[in-house]
Amino acid sequence: MNQPYRRFLVKSTVAAALGALALAAAPWARAAEEAPDAMVQRLSSEVLQIIRSDKAIQNGDIDRVMAVVDTKIMPNVNFTRMTASATGPGWRKATPEQRQKLQQEFKSLLVRTYAGALRQVGDQTVEVRPMRAGADDKEVVVRTLVKGKGDPVQLDYRMERTPGQGTGWKIYDLNVLGVWLVDNYRPQFAQQINTGGIDALIGALAERNKTNLAANGKN
Repeated sequence: MNQPYRRFLVKSTVAAALGALALAAAPWARAAEEAPDAMVQRLSSEVLQIIRSDKAIQNGDIDRVMAVVDTKIMPNVNFTRMTASATGPGWRKATPEQRQKLQQEFKSLLVRTYAGALRQVGDQTVEVRPMRAGADDKEVVVRTLVKGKGDPVQLDYRMERTPGQGTGWKIYDLNVLGVWLVDNYRPQFAQQINTGGIDALIGALAERNKTNLAANGKN
């Protein structure tokens, strides 16, 4: 992998992790009191401070980082919608068991990606861009810039108002440097499904997760 592309991946995953973690840190009660963009602005500063003060994360403790991602980020993501969107038409043909396995493997992949990014957080700040949204909107796009050393990194994320949760919001897609996460994975998933169906996709994700696990020295 060439160095410019490697740097792009690092900046992308750091930005995505910051944005997702910022959205995930607030209790529902507080989320109901704030507009999505206001919530992101306040939480970004709070979350960055938590990361900087956590010695385990600073020391590269992957278990600690993954625990933060799994407990803080993932419960605040509509992961069923995200997985279904990335899977495309094949999702409708999948059995409930296949859907469960697919979500499990996809979640493991994203958790480890975010964990790797959070270990690299340093002096970044998040600037929330002006947003136009109506009070009754059920879906919004919040646009931000992650600023640190080098050029700012564009980070946008799609959020939906969660039924039964007042004005609580959940993430269902992320856009880093102009690339939406779901759009990025959809062609990869489609290729596997076209080759061997949903089971082939599940197997490919499982194998990728095993490789990532081994790379971190966890046998």
